[in-house]
Amino acid sequence: MLAQVTSAAVRGVESYLVQVEVNLAPGLPLFSVVGLPEGAVREGRERVLAAIQNSGYVAPPRRITVNLAPADVRKEGSAFDLPIALGLLCGAGHVAPETLRRIAFVGELGLDGTLRPIRGALPIAERCKAAGLSGMALPAQNATEAACVEGLEIIGAKSLGALCAHLAGDQPIPATRVSPESLMGSSPGVAPDFSDVRGQDRVKRAMEIAAAGGHNLLMIGPPGAGKTMLARRLAGILPPLNLQEALEVTKVHSVAGRIPAGGALVGHRPFRAPHHTISPAGLAGGGSVPRPGEVSLAHHGVLFLDELPEFRRGVLEVLRQPLEDGSVVIARARDTVRFPARFMLVAAMNPCPCGHFGEPGDRCACDPHHVERYRARVSGPLLDRVDLHLPVPALSVRELTSGRSGETNGEIRCRVTRARELQRRRFRESPGVFCNGQMGPREIRTWCRASAVVAGLMQQAIHRLGLSARGYHRILKVARTIADLEESAGVEDRHAAEAIQYRLLDRSPMI
Repeated sequence: MLAQVTSAAVRGVESYLVQVEVNLAPGLPLFSVVGLPEGAVREGRERVLAAIQNSGYVAPPRRITVNLAPADVRKEGSAFDLPIALGLLCGAGHVAPETLRRIAFVGELGLDGTLRPIRGALPIAERCKAAGLSGMALPAQNATEAACVEGLEIIGAKSLGALCAHLAGDQPIPATRVSPESLMGSSPGVAPDFSDVRGQDRVKRAMEIAAAGGHNLLMIGPPGAGKTMLARRLAGILPPLNLQEALEVTKVHSVAGRIPAGGALVGHRPFRAPHHTISPAGLAGGGSVPRPGEVSLAHHGVLFLDELPEFRRGVLEVLRQPLEDGSVVIARARDTVRFPARFMLVAAMNPCPCGHFGEPGDRCACDPHHVERYRARVSGPLLDRVDLHLPVPALSVRELTSGRSGETNGEIRCRVTRARELQRRRFRESPGVFCNGQMGPREIRTWCRASAVVAGLMQQAIHRLGLSARGYHRILKVARTIADLEESAGVEDRHAAEAIQYRLLDRSPMI
């Protein structure tokens, strides 16, 4: 007897449907799975048989063949346990075939028949809805996440036996329903606040500009100046995620297996701070079965690279594609996977190996050759993709002991949100552009038109700083953001002058 069950699998952050065909034929007992199954799928045979037996059913002693179609696409993961088990039970007459139609089934089975959570529940639910299916059954721990897709009946079951009882109509499981809007704004805890930062007013101003325009930022200063402290507060002044952004972020984290059991939407801006020993695959994503890396986990959030020159050169160079394209493409012999990676890069570094170059008192013990080698660890093309780079000087005793508190996250976020709203309306006719930092040449020509005074100022900057074309455009983008914070219709000379001041590495000496 042949039974067919609809399931799904994840490729990158997208999903595709898989037809699980189970055939029971006379002959010696044998259980084979075809259709390019990976190790976890092949091992599922033992889990399925044990789960069926421990759920009170008897697996038929027949020749069992399971085909996962399309057969030319590699299948991996443990989410096919549930549809294979239901196909066997349907073939044995324990489950009616009509109850399996127009519903997708995914889930990993424990040996006792319990259903365990899977990766990628949200993209699978989106694919099921797009395919016109009426419902989806999956482990109860993933039900809230999948229910964020409206218009799809989500059945969250705790075990194989409970799901079979539901399909038979004996013990119906209520459909899981949530309002995605009600899940927005969830926070991982109390975010660090800018009011804790003493001094560094110029740096805080630059971080506000970076947040308002989605610009990349590099801070250069001695140890203990507060670079890491400032960076960890940047996500707190970014505008809240909208629903579409939250769904995109959740899909990435779901595929990476970072949604906790029972969790749903990621309602806050991600902040990722990988260690400098990270590999290229860990940063950009990859592996034999491609998984999202740190740049994708920081999608719509902040990627912070502390001690930037300590990262290996090959690791830093993989940032160039996502910084330009907003995505990472991982090519393999059999497949190509694309992960979203539209993030703000915030980096910090010392001015020299000892960290005290340029400080008073001749504290630096580095010779010029070592200083130059240290700075050369970060390539020019990568630095060219950073919009703002500025010094972070050491704090004086007076600034440290000052009782004056700075502005709170909420006060800064209010100005940032207003500027972002201006940009959202401005770029509503430009696909893929949502803030000034994402402008291309066409948008720059349209929205960053320079007056004669600004053009003269920019010409002097190009002559004195030796700016590349990319550096020139970066200054115009930052100037446009400064104008937006002032709600100015055009880019004026004071906006361009301030933007030029944030190109530290184009000047000499660096500090």
